[in-house]
Amino acid sequence: MSDPKTASFGFRDVPEAEKEGLVREVFSSVAARYDLMNDLMSAGVHRIWKDAMVEWLNPRPGWQVLDVAGGTGDIAFRIADMARLREGEADITVCDINAQMLGEGVRRATEKNESAIQWVCGDAEKLPVPDNHFDAYTIAFGIRNVTHLDIALREAFRVLKPGGRFLCLEFSHVEVPGLDTLYDAYSFKLLPKIGGLVAGDEASYRYLAESIRRFPPQAEFAQMIGEAGLSQVKVRNLSGGIAAMHSAFKV
Repeated sequence: MSDPKTASFGFRDVPEAEKEGLVREVFSSVAARYDLMNDLMSAGVHRIWKDAMVEWLNPRPGWQVLDVAGGTGDIAFRIADMARLREGEADITVCDINAQMLGEGVRRATEKNESAIQWVCGDAEKLPVPDNHFDAYTIAFGIRNVTHLDIALREAFRVLKPGGRFLCLEFSHVEVPGLDTLYDAYSFKLLPKIGGLVAGDEASYRYLAESIRRFPPQAEFAQMIGEAGLSQVKVRNLSGGIAAMHSAFKV
């Protein structure tokens, strides 16, 4: 019999059918400490990156926005706040495959008295939303965890209106000599230990570090976005390429 198709789970290759469950376990394990760990892992810099993402998106009142893999609401809250600065509301849907992460987002929304966001449990590769519906599709630090990048990107194309905006923020490949060595040492030696101490889960943060290294570099990911049907692909590096934003449009 032929071998089953495989997908990367960190530095391991696992049967495709198993990856979704393994990723779900990772985020279920860290959901309660996810936002705290983001602050610790990046010394708060992830907040600057997310602000930069929403500023580049430049959301407008009346927009329909789909934030995928956005369970704890970090991007959705920022979009809602920016729309209000323009004296209006955006209609935001957060879609995440992990119920525990969504639970954290709903809890935070309740604390903030935030009512402009809908919370939906769903798969980035099979989005439970109609065709040609959204003005913007956003995804931050989530797309590298899907099993099939090409399918997730085609789903982004499907759900966007003509003229709609795709915007992805993701860890990427460091392009500053010397910084890459320091970043590798931090990612593989310190990060899992911090995860063990704070979140009680060293293995999940080792996976997160490994998944970053398996993700396509900026130019390759840009090409994949274009192959999914999206146009006008642009890339902006953040912090020397530790993270990168990819923007594109459905035309």
